[in-house]
Amino acid sequence: VSGEVSYNGYKLEEFVPQKTSAYISQDDLHIPELTVRETLDFSARCQGLGNRQELMMEVSRREKEAGIVPDPDIDAYMKQILGLDICAGTIVGDALQRGISGGQKKRVTTGEIIVGPIKTLFMDEITNGLDSSTAFQIVSCLQQLVHITDATLLVALLQPSPETFELFDDIILMAEGKILYHGPRDAVVEFFESCGFRCPQRKEIVDFLQEATDVFSEKFRASPLRKRIEEDLSEPYDKSQCHKNALSFNFYSVSRWEIFRACMSREVLLMRRNKYLYIFKFTQVVIIAIVTMTSFLKSGMDIDALHANYYLGAIFYALLILVLDEFSELAVTVSRLSSFYKQKTLGFYPPWAFAIPCIILKIPVSFFQSLVWTSLTYYVIGYSPQVWRFFRQFLMYFTMQVSSASLFRFLASVCQTMDSSIAAATLIIFTKQIVCGFIIPQSSMPSWLRWVFWVSPATYATIGLSGNELHAPRWQR
Repeated sequence: VSGEVSYNGYKLEEFVPQKTSAYISQDDLHIPELTVRETLDFSARCQGLGNRQELMMEVSRREKEAGIVPDPDIDAYMKQILGLDICAGTIVGDALQRGISGGQKKRVTTGEIIVGPIKTLFMDEITNGLDSSTAFQIVSCLQQLVHITDATLLVALLQPSPETFELFDDIILMAEGKILYHGPRDAVVEFFESCGFRCPQRKEIVDFLQEATDVFSEKFRASPLRKRIEEDLSEPYDKSQCHKNALSFNFYSVSRWEIFRACMSREVLLMRRNKYLYIFKFTQVVIIAIVTMTSFLKSGMDIDALHANYYLGAIFYALLILVLDEFSELAVTVSRLSSFYKQKTLGFYPPWAFAIPCIILKIPVSFFQSLVWTSLTYYVIGYSPQVWRFFRQFLMYFTMQVSSASLFRFLASVCQTMDSSIAAATLIIFTKQIVCGFIIPQSSMPSWLRWVFWVSPATYATIGLSGNELHAPRWQR
């Protein structure tokens, strides 16, 4: 078999198939801290209006002329179609956070895509694990969507209930990879009766179709329905009849700046939702700083070679604490990876738009923690009293903390699971702390290990902080 695959007369390389159609899996991958409204609003901001721009501008103009005040909630009608208006302000939730029900999560998964301009959707067993009533509600919502927006949906279901079956316009019946029937739902019983199989009274059509599947592949190929489909497919598609709005020619629907703003707003919102995490981290730093300043109190240390090791020990301990304080970035990043990969594949945003807000918005947190630590410990421990040395130490603590947070996010994105991320992070943390020059001097390291000394960020932090203190005039006497 040879030839070319085209869609609406366009070759696959002439448009962007990923933005023209979308695949909706049976897995509900969402950020649990966001509410239903925030999840759908973020999706709408990233997907934009697409080819509906002119239509929406015309609607806005007519609303102004008629004095209609539109609902500020983006795509509010979509929430009503999906039955999500009653839980719009509830977080999605997960196994650890109570949120919306399983059926509502299925509808959020669908709504996340249909608030955008995509009109061709492929759905894989979206009712798995749901009761028949919830499955009926979801498919009923999809039926309304198709009829209202002229969308095309292909839904794969296992053993749908009779009520759910009645909602579909067309049916594709398959067995062992072969198509047994493809045509209108109303004609399926007539087709099987023409093959000699009559549906018994009081037997549901769905159960009847699942039982009578062995003989029909060849009969369907010879049926008028199959011949009609083959005739339609054999005719070259007339591009002049194609509505270009049915296709997408750009991978990202809105400008990069708008995507970045949407991701930045979402990250601010997530940090607010996780405020107790940052309160705990700040409290932890304060408590450990108090313990540290009492352990290395300056009244017990002199300016000599012996006590110089105490000062270096305090510096090394501070570096270790501030590095470990960013360990929570592993869990935060791993928990969002599934949602990130799904949205990246669907063309919501590029990877940099996800990563940069995480880096930028965590900088003030690291800045404040490093400043608090330095302010509490610097003069109590008895480091050199020059103010500019105080700020230099603070700057190096801050830089080390930011680099550690970035390292943990990198490890989480590479390992992708919590167990492997913790194992990798633990190995790297203690390796770089051991070879930074404090525990094992660089001159005592084996020659094959010295490259690790120069690669480790902790090495430069230790050298800089040690030089900042030991190059002070009081140590030169």
